[in-house]
Amino acid sequence: MSEREQTLGGPLGKVVGRAKQLAGAALGNEDLHREGQLQEVGAEARTDAAAAAAAAGRKEREAEIEAERAETATERREVEREAAAIEAEERAERERGGEEREAVTRAEVDKARAERERLATENRAEFRRREASAERVAAKREASELKREADRAEEAAAAIDPKEES
Repeated sequence: MSEREQTLGGPLGKVVGRAKQLAGAALGNEDLHREGQLQEVGAEARTDAAAAAAAAGRKEREAEIEAERAETATERREVEREAAAIEAEERAERERGGEEREAVTRAEVDKARAERERLATENRAEFRRREASAERVAAKREASELKREADRAEEAAAAIDPKEES
């Protein structure tokens, strides 16, 4: 088999493999028939591996987008909390008079609550980042496994007909 024939994959490789099978069967050439079968199987394996790699890439991009969304939402909430804290401080200054101690107490309570919320939000964001990272790792692992399976399929095809390697 020539180098061009070995690298021919996808739908065209499948069609060429089928044509070789039919020609081999029509001519009674068992080697040509077998070569066609192997080429068709190899083209299907390469197509499947490419599709699996594309799916893994999409999953990884989706996980990255989700992580960015979580981070953006966390930042937005932090800015909102900061704005709320600034507003509370300004209100306390306007109401200084007899309500000064009460305003200070409220500000401390708000600040403590905001801090608890911030910490909780940071924990959630970190959890989401870790989940996204784990999903990316899993997607990469899955893509690697699919690649190994494709490689094993090609090796199996080569083992069936070692003439293709020359």
